[in-house]
Amino acid sequence: MAMTLAEKVFKAHLRDEPFPGTKVLDIDVVMCHEITTPVAINDLVERGMDRVFDPRKIKVVIDHVTPAKDTKTALQGKIVRDWARRHSIPDFFDIGRNGVCHAIFPEKGFIRPGYTVIMGDSHTCTHGAFGAFAAGVGTTDLEVGMLKGVCAFREPKTIRVNINGTVPEGVYAKDIILRIIKELTVKGATDCVVEFQGNVVKKMSMESRMTLCNMVIEAGGTSGVCMPDKVTVNYLWPFISSEYADKKAAVADFKKWWSDKGCAYVKVLEIDVTNMEPQVTFGYKPDEVQNVTELAGTRVDQVYIGSCTNGRLEDLKVAAAYIKGRTISPMVRGIVSPATPKIFREADKLGLIKIFMDAGFCVTNPTCGACLGMSNGVIAPGEVCASTTNRNFNGRMGKGGMVHLMSPAVAAVTALEGVITDPRKYGKGGAA
Repeated sequence: MAMTLAEKVFKAHLRDEPFPGTKVLDIDVVMCHEITTPVAINDLVERGMDRVFDPRKIKVVIDHVTPAKDTKTALQGKIVRDWARRHSIPDFFDIGRNGVCHAIFPEKGFIRPGYTVIMGDSHTCTHGAFGAFAAGVGTTDLEVGMLKGVCAFREPKTIRVNINGTVPEGVYAKDIILRIIKELTVKGATDCVVEFQGNVVKKMSMESRMTLCNMVIEAGGTSGVCMPDKVTVNYLWPFISSEYADKKAAVADFKKWWSDKGCAYVKVLEIDVTNMEPQVTFGYKPDEVQNVTELAGTRVDQVYIGSCTNGRLEDLKVAAAYIKGRTISPMVRGIVSPATPKIFREADKLGLIKIFMDAGFCVTNPTCGACLGMSNGVIAPGEVCASTTNRNFNGRMGKGGMVHLMSPAVAAVTALEGVITDPRKYGKGGAA
């Protein structure tokens, strides 16, 4: 029987099926951060079950408010910190070594094709870029995962999205996923895995594939997935080189997870990017998307470049190409937050940090703070933020504020002009 990647992962990890349609899966990686995990920890302690199924399979980071901004966030960090030390969890990333969870965990090589991954965070779907099944879960499921290493799911159906054509200048993975969300709508992929295929995806870097998968949840999807291939192998090679004779052998092994020809999809969406414009959101839903030319001239007060969606080195390079040698508008605040310390260091070596700072940007430590309106970039009522993050919900980055989602390229030129701007007017790669 022909199977999708998701069906293959479910079959390989099936522990039990207590009743039809509910699959209990063994979990390869349980990820934790300081916002959602403390509730689970405290509940387990109160129940007299303060233990973990395997400390090596639990990955922990303090990333949402870092450093702590007040007593409450300091306490959340302390609960996670004490728990990680109590159970000798080796992969705990505290302040100074931490980064945005969905950037630092792949960077550390914790994800493999065919893995099952859970976290109390909706954007866990990011890790499906490696050919894994990765899903955000609630507190109860997170508790069970931490305690027993299992999680129950309804086996998801799969939507296939074929992305083909030639990617135009000024268009990036963020633009493509915004366009896809517009097509699917915010509920169009509910209880589904979204599988990305096509010649455009094959040519994408792992960073771009993670951007695609990261925002599947904005269409209601459980996880986004890409077929693991030589791009995946090259990214993971420092971590898997001892397991394979060479990269060719690794690619051959990873293909066992590929969706079979003739497998069943509930929907197939065809996207031709050849004539696509850069995309920008309006309103308060991530499927409210327009071409950048339709929103050009819209005033902004703040520009934010960072997050688990677009805070990787690739994203900073794109933005810096437009920013280099220029100064941002005096009418905007510009904030850049590299997603991990490694990305920060690499950006610094390449001179990107200097480019941003010379242009007038504030460069912060790695953090999720601004993205969900908790710290390091909260906007005031009535203010507008042009952001490379993943959600534009009402009040997302600050009560009464408006967020326009966009690529690092659009964010960069918007910072320069103080209004939403089409990066294509700056020429190829930001050249004058």
